[in-house]
Amino acid sequence: MSAFQYHSEILARYPNVVGGVILAHGLTNSPTSEQLLSAYTAEQQATLKRQGDTPLSKLPSLSAWRGAFRTFGVEPTQYRCAAEALLRRLTKKGDIPSINTLVDLGNLVSIRYALPIAVVDTRAVQGPITVHFADGTERFTNLGQTEVDLPAPGEVIFSDEAGMGIARRWCWRQSEQSAAQLDTTDAIITVEGHHPQARQDIMAALTDLQALLETYAGGRFQTGILDAHNPSISD
Repeated sequence: MSAFQYHSEILARYPNVVGGVILAHGLTNSPTSEQLLSAYTAEQQATLKRQGDTPLSKLPSLSAWRGAFRTFGVEPTQYRCAAEALLRRLTKKGDIPSINTLVDLGNLVSIRYALPIAVVDTRAVQGPITVHFADGTERFTNLGQTEVDLPAPGEVIFSDEAGMGIARRWCWRQSEQSAAQLDTTDAIITVEGHHPQARQDIMAALTDLQALLETYAGGRFQTGILDAHNPSISD
């Protein structure tokens, strides 16, 4: 079973948060195909053209994430939300490197909508993934590392019921255990926002993402929109 939920304390502090979730099973990940790489490259160029000279901080979705980070004591120019980090890389370097099919699909839709997308491999996850305020004992391992780090108490994180950290600083970075690998078959995919048009944008992003997953990775999907009135999804 896969499950994702917002803790009631998060919804009390952030009543306007919207989360789009795909519970995916039977995926086939792989090195990125020529067809997908072409589409991904085209999306990067379209994003650069659309962005023009507009500062990333002026995008409503990213501005709202910066505000959310500040409320739990994180300086958003030091730790940028995942979508802003991708777009910053794109605008400064001119491209975002390909990693694998699932990661590239998430990144493609992330830059299209300027929304953070997490593709979480669920094989190591115990119980539901919960978005909550850390108590400081949760165990987090950065990508590519083995050393365990602890979040600051009060930081917003994703973790499972065993205290394994899956994402730190809400949507800053995923853990080593949760990253999509070439043998990933089951995943929880999230798209989140705080800005006034978040629901509309997230619904569009979910539609695009599921269509791309069906084309390039196959699988079976259950999708949902979470908010203060509908805080969880499971299959």
